[in-house]
Amino acid sequence: MKINLKSKKALVGGSSKGLGYAVAKQLAICGAHVTLVSRNESLLKSNILELKELTGIKHDYLVVDYDNNLEYKKIINKFFSKNSVDILINNTQGPPAGDVLSVSEVDYENSFNLLFQNTVNTSMAAIRGMKKKNWGRIINMTSVSVKEPLAYLALSNTIRSAVTSWGKTLSIESGKNNITVNNILTGFFNTKRLNQLNSEKAKKFNIKIEDVFNKMSEMVPLKRIGEPEEFGYLVAFLSSEFANYINGANIPIDGGLLKSM
Repeated sequence: MKINLKSKKALVGGSSKGLGYAVAKQLAICGAHVTLVSRNESLLKSNILELKELTGIKHDYLVVDYDNNLEYKKIINKFFSKNSVDILINNTQGPPAGDVLSVSEVDYENSFNLLFQNTVNTSMAAIRGMKKKNWGRIINMTSVSVKEPLAYLALSNTIRSAVTSWGKTLSIESGKNNITVNNILTGFFNTKRLNQLNSEKAKKFNIKIEDVFNKMSEMVPLKRIGEPEEFGYLVAFLSSEFANYINGANIPIDGGLLKSM
């Protein structure tokens, strides 16, 4: 089975590094024209040069600040007034870590704008063009925490659950236009974000960061943390014609971490 996305255009959120860039790279390798989205312009410039070397295709980027919801909406709407995409990957940086008793109402509001409002705004802007083509893929990168809350991530646990429920609802309404909407429940992956979270956890509990990683790996039945390219393979499949009948699914990619059925 060879995934061919040569006629497709993709917009990938949070794609300057980590899982977002791994996704962008895999989509580009499969032939898609990719627009990378992030606030770090220097990394975006470097990434599109690397992608051109890999694929021979000139890719684009969009500089946004996910923390500024109103400005982000203006930039996204302007982009979609001139462009359309076939594949939308909703992904932003995660909200700050913290337990329920340590986060404030403002923290919840900011996290809602970051994770939920930005996802809705981008999807609603993108779906107009998808309806005209009668084809589209919307993939929300969420977390295994929507099924089993993760310690010290109260904001992420809460708001990502809303994103997942919203994505499921959208999948019911968009299916008649041959647009699929799926949620990927992300487990532990070897990224700078995970390293940052584990560093904070190590300081909080006064233990070595290596011990945090080791304990995390032991929680996974495969006894290891995932690599970003493994995540990219799943997204490329869901973006392809091979996934035509997969819609409204919550798909964990976690090495078997989730214990729920």
